[in-house]
Amino acid sequence: MGFLSLLKSKPVVLLDGAMGTELDKSGLMGRGRTNLESPDAVVEIHQAYSRCGCDALTTNTLTMNRIYIETHNVGVSVEQVNRAGVQLADRAAGCAQYILGNMSSTGQLLQPYGTYSETQFCDAFREQAKVLAEAGVDGFLIETVFDLREAVVALRACKEVSSLPAIVSIAFQTEDKGGRTMMGDTAEQCARQLTEAGADVIGANCGDLDPSQMAKVVALLRQATDRPILAQPNAGRPKLVGDRTVFDMAPGPFAEGIAECVRAGARIVGGCCGTGPEHIRAVADMIRATNPAGSTPCSRRQ
Repeated sequence: MGFLSLLKSKPVVLLDGAMGTELDKSGLMGRGRTNLESPDAVVEIHQAYSRCGCDALTTNTLTMNRIYIETHNVGVSVEQVNRAGVQLADRAAGCAQYILGNMSSTGQLLQPYGTYSETQFCDAFREQAKVLAEAGVDGFLIETVFDLREAVVALRACKEVSSLPAIVSIAFQTEDKGGRTMMGDTAEQCARQLTEAGADVIGANCGDLDPSQMAKVVALLRQATDRPILAQPNAGRPKLVGDRTVFDMAPGPFAEGIAECVRAGARIVGGCCGTGPEHIRAVADMIRATNPAGSTPCSRRQ
């Protein structure tokens, strides 16, 4: 059964939570580099989410495209770091849990705001998507993108190298004035353009919204597309404490916020920055309480 079939068989599909902020707790700030330098730490986080009963694990490959790697001096091979990310998630996944290849921004801006062309972005995303697909992911999760143009380019790149389903999730700064990204794109614009570009799932994650605020964006997306909607908020709005960004929403209130997102139309839910296994477990309990259903068939690896 493919990932999209899972959406037809379950009222709500549960993804995992944050990887980056969980690595931070262990003092591992290298993000993608940890796939190669501290693989056991990455597997342990995946395993903790797996035990929560989520339906899919997300690879630790968020910004591991060539442009980000080279401009941020990450010092890893695109091939090695992405392939390792899939392998580590696969080590932790249960027989019924899918693996989504995680992709995100290049960290640069497209012309005329920056110096990069859409062709350069597309080449970088195509290279990463090809490695992820060949390594065995069940779909792509393109997330935490602030520029709709970049999101469309990343989606096009995935579709050019694979027939796997692609989720595209946008980071919104506000739920007001139609829900807007840092670049001024509205939720309606995002939903309509991503639908036209062939996204299989459209959603919102990260940004500057708490779960209840994200529910308002979910409703806007729901009105503008017939595609399933994803919601992966942070554990509350980010707060600056000294020189650290803190997310301090407890698991219970977080799960209540996710319930609001589901009522607003979200079919796929999970957590972003600041969320950990305890948040995902609370959401899993909420889903079971409100949508009692049998377990997912052990079919992914058959």
